[in-house]
Amino acid sequence: MRKLLLAATAACIATPALAEEAQQPPLTDAERTQAVQELQELRARINRLETRLGVSTEAPPIQYTPPAEKRMKDHNLELYGFVQLDAIQDFKRVNPDWDATLRPSRIPTQEGEFGGDGQSIFSVRQSRLGAKATGEVAGKPYEAKFEFDLYGTGVDAGQTTFRVRHIYGKWGPFLAGQTNTLFMDGDIFPNVVDYWGPTGMVFVRNPQLRWTFVNNGGFEAAVALEHPSDDIDPGRIRLIDENVAANIQSNEELPDLTAAVRYGGDWGHVRLAGILRKIGFETRGTDGNEPEGHETGWGLNATSAIKLGMVTPRLGVVYGRGIATYMNDGGMDLAPAVEIQQGPDGILIVPRAVAVKLLGISAYADLQWSKQLSSAIGYSFTKVDNTNFQEPTAFHKGEYASANLLWTPLDNVLVGAELLWGKRTDNDGDTGTDTRLQTTFKWSFSSKNIWDWFE
Repeated sequence: MRKLLLAATAACIATPALAEEAQQPPLTDAERTQAVQELQELRARINRLETRLGVSTEAPPIQYTPPAEKRMKDHNLELYGFVQLDAIQDFKRVNPDWDATLRPSRIPTQEGEFGGDGQSIFSVRQSRLGAKATGEVAGKPYEAKFEFDLYGTGVDAGQTTFRVRHIYGKWGPFLAGQTNTLFMDGDIFPNVVDYWGPTGMVFVRNPQLRWTFVNNGGFEAAVALEHPSDDIDPGRIRLIDENVAANIQSNEELPDLTAAVRYGGDWGHVRLAGILRKIGFETRGTDGNEPEGHETGWGLNATSAIKLGMVTPRLGVVYGRGIATYMNDGGMDLAPAVEIQQGPDGILIVPRAVAVKLLGISAYADLQWSKQLSSAIGYSFTKVDNTNFQEPTAFHKGEYASANLLWTPLDNVLVGAELLWGKRTDNDGDTGTDTRLQTTFKWSFSSKNIWDWFE
C-alpha cells in the first residue's frame, strides 16, 4: 500500500515538473530551497496519512545542503606591459648609440664629434613585457617576476633588442634574483617619459640575495649581497707604462654589501641606504698580475617623497667613494693618482689607485593638475672629484633638467610632451650641451589574474 501510494504521488508531481523543467532554466539556490521545503511539507502530509491508515514509514527526511562557497585562490598570474613610441627631435647631438634617451655622459664636448646638429629619432625601445606570479605558499606570500624591455645596452648599445630588467623570486622576507639594488630608492624616480631619467640618482638593477628582516608598522629594514661591477679608469697610466694601461682590469673578489631602512605611509616615505664594497684591480699577462690592489668603496643615499596635495616632491642626495657603478649616469669607481716624491736618484712619480669621490643630487616634483593631466619638473646632477692623473677628457659633471605635460584620456593610454636639457663638463673644463623635445605615445595592458579566465 505504502509503495503504491508513494509511486502514485511521485508520478503526479514528477510528470508536470519534468515537462516544466524542459522549458525552464535551472533553479536558483533560493528556488531550490523553496522547492525542497514544499516537498518536505508534502512528505509530512503523506506520513500523517500513512499513520491514519496504519502503515509504518522508514523513509528518511529529505535534506538539502547548499553548495560550498568558493575558496579564494592561493595563486595569481598576470601578464602585463606596454607599447610605447617616442618621437624625439634632438636640437643638437649625442652619441648615436644613446640617441633614444638623454644621458649627459654621452653629450660630446668637442663640436662635430658625432656629426652635425639636429636629429629626428623614432624609438620603440621602451616597450615592455612582463609576467608576475603572486600568492601564498606555506603561510608566507611569494612573488616571482620576469620582465624585459627592448633597450639594448653594453655590446647591444644602440639596438632595439631584448634586455632583461627583472628576474627574481621572493618568498616571505627572502629575495633572490635580479631587481633594483637595495641601495636605490625607485620611488623617487619622477613621472618623466625620457628612458634614462635624472643623472644624479642611484639607479641600477643587480643580481642579489636580499633579506628583509623588519616589515611592520610602516618600517622596513633589509640587507643584501649584490653582484659587484667595478668601473676602472686607467687615466694617464699609459705615460708610465702602455702595457699596464692596455691590460688593467677590474678584480671583483667580493660581493657588494647593501642595506636600507625606510619609514612610510599614505603621506609618503623617508629612506636611508648604504653600501660597502671592495673595488679591486689587476693587470692581465704580468707576473702576479701586478700592479694589482684594491680600495674600499662606500656610500650613503638619503631619499624622500612626500605628498603635499597636488604636489609630490621627490628628493635624493647620495655621496660616497667608488659608487659610480650604482649611479644612473656618469663617473668612475677607481682612477689613478700620482704623488711626486724626492728619491735618492731624483724625482719619483708614485702612482696609486683612488676610490673616486662622487656627489649626486636629484630634485623633482610631480604635479597632478587633474585626473587626466599631470607634469614632472626638476633638476639633477652627478659630480666627481677627478684625480690628478686622469685624462683631461674624463667625465667631471653631468647635469639634467626636464619638464613635461602628460595626458591620460583613458586609464591605459598616455600621450605627453617633454622638454629636456643636459650638460656635460670634462675634467679640463670643456663643456657640451644638448636640448631635445620628446613626444610619447603609450598604451598599457594587463591580463589581470589569468587563472580567473578558467572559472
